[in-house]
Amino acid sequence: MFAKKLLAMGALLIFAFTVKVNAQEKMPMKLVATTPLPGFTGDFDHFAVDLKGKRLFLTAEDHKTVEVFDLDGKRIKSIEGFDQPHAILFMTDVNKFIVTDGDGFGRVELVSGEDYKILDTIKLPPGVDGAVYNPVNKYYYVESGGGEKDAPTHKINIIDSKAFKLVGDITLPGTHSEAMAITRDGKKMYVNLSTPKEVGVVDLATRELTARWPITGAETPNSMALDEPHHRLFIATRNPPKFFAFDTDTGKIVTTAPVAAFNDDMWFDAARKRIYLSGSETTTVLAQKDADHYELVAEVKTGFRAKTSLYVPQLNRFYAAVSGKGKPDAQLAVEVFDVQP
Repeated sequence: MFAKKLLAMGALLIFAFTVKVNAQEKMPMKLVATTPLPGFTGDFDHFAVDLKGKRLFLTAEDHKTVEVFDLDGKRIKSIEGFDQPHAILFMTDVNKFIVTDGDGFGRVELVSGEDYKILDTIKLPPGVDGAVYNPVNKYYYVESGGGEKDAPTHKINIIDSKAFKLVGDITLPGTHSEAMAITRDGKKMYVNLSTPKEVGVVDLATRELTARWPITGAETPNSMALDEPHHRLFIATRNPPKFFAFDTDTGKIVTTAPVAAFNDDMWFDAARKRIYLSGSETTTVLAQKDADHYELVAEVKTGFRAKTSLYVPQLNRFYAAVSGKGKPDAQLAVEVFDVQP
């Protein structure tokens, strides 16, 4: 009898261990490298990648630098000369990049990808922050604030990336915008309008707002991703932390789901039909079952306030920047994950 009990206990232990191993193996991302950033404090904002040059860029907004890494996360260079860098666009064909910079003031800087020197600057309205690139017309759309706490409108500034000059702007309602997405034909832009709590639809030819979709039951819309083949736009809010899928034909919400707190960046993995949404302590991974149904795959553990992320499909890699803002003993770092099948 005792021997049978031992065998039964052994079988249970083996089963439990197997389940644990299988659960680990089935995680959608695997941490493969961590690069500590001693001496850094505060938030990071955005990543950019240079596949040809095998470099990764990270804007350290509170550290006032742009950090350069190799694709395995090893730190190469710290670029100074910024006040509060936010978004970054790397242009492979000319080996240069554009950085949006500033809070109380606004500007964008053109930086050499060879010697990392700032080559030129364009002044913009205060509150410069996020941006999105249109590969069709080569324009970089840079958000700036309304200049006042309760300003009725704000600007999306249009930068010709080839000539590096300001060529116009788009006026939108509310004090500021957050994430933006542009259709593959380059004709339409979706934008999170923060204070009206809406998704705005912009005709890029006329530079006019053509539709406004209410975000119901939530505030502080931040991240955005687009699934054009399925006519779906994904956004996420912070209050509460919530995922929304919009039908881009009707502007209606088709489903919602809870996600990581203090989320900031979202990526759609079309090959695996997954959504990665980075937040404070974890990255939420959702599976797209069909256009209207999404299921939680995992909450992948990251570091404190690791809301800044980048998914690079060509490398099957996911990068996260661990911030220390609000936590004195936090260990700032860049984490590199391999995305699993």
